[in-house]
Amino acid sequence: MKDVETSANVMHLTDQNFNNVVKNGVVIVDFWAEWCGPCKMIVPVMNEIADELKGKVKVGKLNVDISRQTASKFAIRSIPTVIIFKNGKEFKRIVGVKSKNVYLKELDLG
Repeated sequence: MKDVETSANVMHLTDQNFNNVVKNGVVIVDFWAEWCGPCKMIVPVMNEIADELKGKVKVGKLNVDISRQTASKFAIRSIPTVIIFKNGKEFKRIVGVKSKNVYLKELDLG
């Protein structure tokens, strides 16, 4: 499977910048790893969400192998795991690859 480029609208999160990014507004975070095949399948979905909801929702990805402290804090046991944060608090957790519509519904922006 060819790697898909990450959209410029998707932020690369780390242990260092994570709290600062998620503390305000709605943020959807994709917890992933380089070796995870299903994680690659979610990239185009996150790209589309980031591009379509730019200005309304922040989208980020966090490599669990590099940012172990944050992955541990949120007890990430399997990947991909997507967590939606609202003003710094975990709002929803979705494990596994889902369709864009599932993530959009869970964002609950209505």
